[in-house]
Amino acid sequence: MAATPFDLKGKTVFVAGHRGMVGSALVRRLARENVTIVTVPRSEVDLRDQAAVNAWFAKTKPQVVFHAGAKVGGIVANNTLRAEFIYENIVIATNVIQAAHTNGVQKLMFLGSSCVYPKLAAQPLREDSLLTGPLEATNEPYAIAKIAGMKMAEAYRAQYGSDFINVMPTNLYGPGDNYHPEYSHVVAALIRRFHEAKESNAPSVVVWGTGTPRREFLYVDDMADACVHLMKTYSSDLLVNIGTGKDMTIAEFASVVADVVGYKGKIEFDSSKPDGTPRKLLDIGRLAKLGWQATTSLKDGIRLAYQAFLKEPA
Repeated sequence: MAATPFDLKGKTVFVAGHRGMVGSALVRRLARENVTIVTVPRSEVDLRDQAAVNAWFAKTKPQVVFHAGAKVGGIVANNTLRAEFIYENIVIATNVIQAAHTNGVQKLMFLGSSCVYPKLAAQPLREDSLLTGPLEATNEPYAIAKIAGMKMAEAYRAQYGSDFINVMPTNLYGPGDNYHPEYSHVVAALIRRFHEAKESNAPSVVVWGTGTPRREFLYVDDMADACVHLMKTYSSDLLVNIGTGKDMTIAEFASVVADVVGYKGKIEFDSSKPDGTPRKLLDIGRLAKLGWQATTSLKDGIRLAYQAFLKEPA
């Protein structure tokens, strides 16, 4: 399953989506490699614009691509902005992968999302459970767009021999997260909510859902390290899960966040809000065999994420 090592040294590496949480973590990690990192802001090249993407690839000639560009958000954003999430993510994936192929990119990594797995798939989620059942309804448009990108990378590999690989990160958190009060993911949402409650001396904090769903959380800089490791060592049409292999209930997780933030009040749960998938834990057996494991503990990671949040502009 492992391949001949791919030498990043001296390569020109494009990180698509470099301003997002995932992309910025990849840029931080790649700064430790002997590579030339290239990025381009949306104001110059909108990844939804096929002609602009093609022209930029033809001019810049990146040799390696980490495709982390996407329209992302939490459960409310996914469920509310359904048309935008499916359209924009399919177009972004299509434009970058086709431009990479056309312009002779040596290796590309497409980053999926663990929401692509069927809602009721057996736990922990194995890579081969993809497309074996219905998706979670709230994020189905985003998941379908991500599946399309992954299948496109597979198809170019099968037809053209392109060294395009797919990875599947679990729930991520850390510096660069989106702290929007409605559209954020659970980690950022809870950090913000507990911080504001601490500042205002609120007697309680309401967490959406029942608190019973189980989730796995990975510090984003660990994920970036896994991606660089796989880019150097892996080549196959089989996708690879990236996670910690451990999960906890949202209620347990909320307690950890409250503790790190220093909030001492009561935690309540609003069961009228959606829970999402009952459990989402990745099987990381394939990743472990490839020689990588996470090193940042949850508490340390949340502490680092909270420190980053405190530096965010008000």
